[in-house]
Formats: sequence, structure tokens, C-alpha cells
Amino acid sequence: MKRTVCVAAILLWAITVAVGGWFFVKGWTAKGHDGRTEILLSSKERDDILAEMRLLLKAVDGIVRGLGESTPDWKAVEAAARAVGMNMAADVEPTIMAKLPLPFKQLGMSIHKDMDALADAVVRGETPQQILQRLSSMTARCTACHEMYRLSAGQ
Repeated sequence: MKRTVCVAAILLWAITVAVGGWFFVKGWTAKGHDGRTEILLSSKERDDILAEMRLLLKAVDGIVRGLGESTPDWKAVEAAARAVGMNMAADVEPTIMAKLPLPFKQLGMSIHKDMDALADAVVRGETPQQILQRLSSMTARCTACHEMYRLSAGQ
């Protein structure tokens, strides 16, 4: 009897891990009417993600404005990038992260990491051209993500 209970417990654990892993990779998604993957969220979760995206866009604006000065405002560029680095990503709610598909999570985390790397590059004295190349790589990933995914509220 003990053996049967142990086997059942192990099987139940394995199924739980497999289902959890599947949701971690796939997230809560559906095929969208426009060909993109819809990420199914509550209205608040959608608002939270969009607010984070707006902060990222404001940071990009701050970086471009700082670099656009005749004498670049390096402190402003560094501050704009650092504000949306990995420290910002640490506050994401676990329930939201569970609903996001793995590639979406990877793209988002890579942007936060690269913003910290951009701020470090400013401190190291990289040229405006080098900083813009870094930023261009990030905005290309933002565009790719927006082409692949759509946030759908109402859950």
C-alpha cells in the first residue's frame, strides 16, 4: 500500500511539474485574429505591462534627447537607461510572469539587461554612435515583440 501511495505521489508531482513547465513556456495565450499571439491578461495586468512599456519608451526618449545635445548630457543618458534596467524588472508580479510566454519574457528581460549595459557603456565613455547602436539593437527587439504579441485584457 505504501509503495502505491509513493508511486502515485511521484506521478502526481511529475504531472504538476510538467504542467507548470508547459505554462511557464507557453503562458496564457491564444491565436490572435491578426496573426499575432494574444497574451490573455486581466485589465490590471495589461495596464501594468503597458505602463512598463511606456517607461521604457520614455527612457529611449531620454537617451535620444541626451545624445542629441551639441554636448551630450551623459548624466541624463545614464540615468534614463539605469531607471529601466534590471532593478525595474525585479518588481514584476509572479502572476503576470506566469501568464507571459517564455519568448516574451526573454525579450523583456534582455531589454532590461541591455539598458543596464548601456548605462555602464556611458560610464565607460562610449561614443554617441556606439550608444545609438546599442539602442538600435534594443528597439529592433521591441518592434519584433510588438509584431509577434498582442496584450488582450478581459480575463
